[in-house]
Amino acid sequence: MFDKLKSDIAAVRARDPAARSSIEIYFLYNGLKAIRSHRRANWCSRHGMKFLARWISQRCVRRTGIEIHPDAQIGDRVFIDHGTGVVIGETTIVGDDCTIYQGATLGGTGKDKGKRHPTLGKNVMVGAGAKVLGPINIGDNVRIAAGAVVLTDIPDNSTAVGVPARVVRINGERVSDLDQIHIPDPVSQELCRLSGQIEQLQKQLDDVKKAVSSERK
Repeated sequence: MFDKLKSDIAAVRARDPAARSSIEIYFLYNGLKAIRSHRRANWCSRHGMKFLARWISQRCVRRTGIEIHPDAQIGDRVFIDHGTGVVIGETTIVGDDCTIYQGATLGGTGKDKGKRHPTLGKNVMVGAGAKVLGPINIGDNVRIAAGAVVLTDIPDNSTAVGVPARVVRINGERVSDLDQIHIPDPVSQELCRLSGQIEQLQKQLDDVKKAVSSERK
């Protein structure tokens, strides 16, 4: 357990430029507290102490704002950065060396039975506010952009962006014009279309007014 704690702290120091010391990480980082709490809850759940497992889990939510179901499987050196609002469902599997940012959800769609939550490979990054939903598989070394909604499998070494998420890079090569910055806004597109129609109708109305005015003269 001590070796695992040391590797968790080392993972935080390697990935968070704001981390100044191991002591600070141990006592003040909610993501580390949530991971440590989950390990206790998971042990209790696996040994038939379901009520105690949920009590530990819910106590962790009140302390950290991070909810991890006791039966979720969390790998080694997983880093939950900031963490407020992170939710990880019961049948979720998170591989080693993953990074999960605040507001991310690894959840279900409400339509599935049994395995209802995603499986993340190794070294996956889930951006702030991203939603990964359903019993889908996320490959190794995948990057999921902030705010993305992932509903389908994502292959290894990919970057997924958008709502619903699309793969825009594989092995560093662009496969789509969509990216995290230039995401099309359907509301803005519709407003632009309506604005164009209004201008066209206004022009037609002006032409009719001119025609009527000429006839009166």
